[in-house]
Amino acid sequence: MSSLKRSAIDFVKSSVILQVELENTRNEGVNCQFVINERIFYSNIKDFLVKWWLKVGGCGTLRGRSGVKDMFLGEYHHSIDNKGRIIIPSKFREALGESFVITRGLDQCLFGYPRNEWSELEEKLKGLPLTKKDARAFTRFFFSGATECEIDKQGRVNIPSTLLNYGKLEKECVVLGVSNRIEIWSKPIWEEYFAESEDSFSEIAENMIGFDI
Repeated sequence: MSSLKRSAIDFVKSSVILQVELENTRNEGVNCQFVINERIFYSNIKDFLVKWWLKVGGCGTLRGRSGVKDMFLGEYHHSIDNKGRIIIPSKFREALGESFVITRGLDQCLFGYPRNEWSELEEKLKGLPLTKKDARAFTRFFFSGATECEIDKQGRVNIPSTLLNYGKLEKECVVLGVSNRIEIWSKPIWEEYFAESEDSFSEIAENMIGFDI
């Protein structure tokens, strides 16, 4: 049983007990004891919420439950060796599985998708109209660069030279968790992109208002 699940169970048990105590002391008119128990009760709520936030608010993945998918989060810095291998952050590996799909991404980075996410994206791309020039170009761009990569025992994947060249991945890299995918960036390109985006973040956020975010 995970530490978070144990915390949740302990929290529920203690909450029930304290709620009963609160009702008893309230009925008995013991104001002093009621205030003390009330403080303990809300202190427990606070402690549990802090533990929960630390668990899910940091880097890694939010594990799917009841149909909710995995979500990739965080920024990690790794290097590519002379064989084109890069370490995938340990917190991403379980959600990615033993093998996943890497392809050309936008903004000169690489996109990495778990097999289930890639299958969904594949179906959407198949639905694009072949009569549209942009649709054909985008589909070619995405599929022609796609390759299935396996994670080795050291947690590394071997990236093909075509994708290394596309992303200008030479040594220092940044691996990002971006919702349903990971992104692999050349560190200099990422830093330049981030600096530009950071300066215009307010404007970007305003433009996103229409997307109900």
